[in-house]
Amino acid sequence: MNSPDTIGLSFHLTEPQAMLRRTVRELAERHIAPRAAEIDETEEYPEDIFQLLRAHDLLGLYVPAELGGSGMGILGTCLAVEEIARVCSNSPLLLSVHLLATRPIAVSGSPEQKARYLAGVAKGDLRGSLAMTEPHAGTDVANIRTRAVREGDAFVISGQKAFCTGATHADFIVVAAKTAPEAGSRGISLFIVPKGAPGLRVGRKERKMGMRGIPTCEVLLEGCRVPAGNLIGELHRGFRAAMGGFNQARPVIGARGVGLAQGCLDYASNYAREREAFGQAIANFQAVQFMLADMFIGVEAARLLVWRAAAMVDAGLYGKECVRYVSAAKCFASDVAMRAAVDGIQVLGGAGYMKDHPLERFMRDAKQLQIIEGTNQIQRSLIARALLGL
Repeated sequence: MNSPDTIGLSFHLTEPQAMLRRTVRELAERHIAPRAAEIDETEEYPEDIFQLLRAHDLLGLYVPAELGGSGMGILGTCLAVEEIARVCSNSPLLLSVHLLATRPIAVSGSPEQKARYLAGVAKGDLRGSLAMTEPHAGTDVANIRTRAVREGDAFVISGQKAFCTGATHADFIVVAAKTAPEAGSRGISLFIVPKGAPGLRVGRKERKMGMRGIPTCEVLLEGCRVPAGNLIGELHRGFRAAMGGFNQARPVIGARGVGLAQGCLDYASNYAREREAFGQAIANFQAVQFMLADMFIGVEAARLLVWRAAAMVDAGLYGKECVRYVSAAKCFASDVAMRAAVDGIQVLGGAGYMKDHPLERFMRDAKQLQIIEGTNQIQRSLIARALLGL
């Protein structure tokens, strides 16, 4: 029987995993890297990158083969996300946004829902978004105010959602709503709301500091009517499905951090070899060497944490007993990403502060990773509670 203590990692990827990593790295360097700065500057959804990932069957890495996916699991997804994030922070969202939207369906959905939505996402025929956060309720999910009321063979949903990434292009949105308002987290249900549902409206597009290529918007539900069959899992049990989905997705957030940090290390190392001061390359100065060494240590440690957490999820371990591992992976890797971006800029000096180099963009993008899917302060709280048995 699997347990956290039995899940380690061989230091050798399987041949399919190694091939996936090589393939995605080549695609990222050839096709995505040249577009990265433009995507950030124009804030336009990178449809061409989506179609590139679709053409190479990369959208359904985490979807089982029997549902039309690649069956590479969360670890395979992390490998791909890391390679893309080395050159562009926006493009990995084309994988992780849909992962977040489909994880509750994978955890608690009906066979029909899985066959339709997981297969649709894997093929690139459907795009999803998750609507959990509200203007007054981020981490405090139990305090959401969106309501869903049963009316015959349908549910009528009313409320306002915030920070819904990818909603502008979504064919369906997974919405959390209270079906038993007095029950707190035990009264939350999840619903699949298709594009064009009466009463569904995508509202204001947020102006973001980073990750600007994939729009983040408010979603308004004004008496939005969906069939009762669009309920995910059991009535009032949506909180558990949502948390299970977050636990599965957190290693992928960590992989985005690892990739971003690796990109910072690569760029700063190359710059240090080429930039001269006082008659020699700045790579010869111990102060610069120590910064690069610390970046390397952080990246390698974060990568192993992320891979181990991903391997646990793929083994079916993403419940309470494994929260500390998936939270540690997300928390540490995103902190490493932020430090690597700041230190990378420091290696470049004044040049690093300029948009001629990608590190200022990486720094803006890295900050998001410390906040999304539970802030790093919340992750530390989850880790401590797990350690203390609280």
